Amino acid sequence: MRVLVVEDDFDLSGALTRLLTRRGFHVTHCTHGAEALHLLERELFELVVLDLGLPGMDGLQLLQRLRARGLALPVLVLTARGAVGDRVAGLNAGADDYLAKPFDPDELEARLRALARRAGVQDEPRCGELRLDRGAGAFYWGSQALELTPRESALLAGLMEHPGRAITKARLTALAFGSEPPSQPDAVEVVVHRLRKKLAHTQVQITTLRGLGYLIQEVRSPHG
Repeated sequence: MRVLVVEDDFDLSGALTRLLTRRGFHVTHCTHGAEALHLLERELFELVVLDLGLPGMDGLQLLQRLRARGLALPVLVLTARGAVGDRVAGLNAGADDYLAKPFDPDELEARLRALARRAGVQDEPRCGELRLDRGAGAFYWGSQALELTPRESALLAGLMEHPGRAITKARLTALAFGSEPPSQPDAVEVVVHRLRKKLAHTQVQITTLRGLGYLIQEVRSPHG
């Protein structure tokens, strides 16, 4: 699972990165709220470990902006602010769990894995027989690898964050095009159209939900 650690204390962030990496997580670290927001809008993460006392945009402000933009991934707040009022403020801002410093490494791992389970996060995202092999960076239908462009892969990975749930066009645009906004307003539709053709032989389809975005879902034949 990919975890974004947002922590401005380099000693602690280094220790967290080493700890979580040893326990099987893929860790990215940043120190500022604005940088975290940029990363979360353009890359795929399953979990966030967030310090509240960040320079500039603090952790509560970051949480509020994430939720306002429809980013629903689990967030564990990790902070030295242990008072009940601080915990309530973090949860009200959109945190999913709260762990005070200093913390026990085993408890941190257990809480992160519990959050992932509740959110339906899988180490190998699937939709029917379609799966993403994170290690290889490739999609497979059964044992057959799909030949996808980088933009097609990024967009399909975004859809497979939550099969059966709508992902906004803005989110998919950020994933597919990154910091280079597309020159054509229908650029995402073009990528989706190409993906649909490449998935035509599978039992997976991409559905357009007008005003909401796109979702991917398994569609079984009446006789399947």
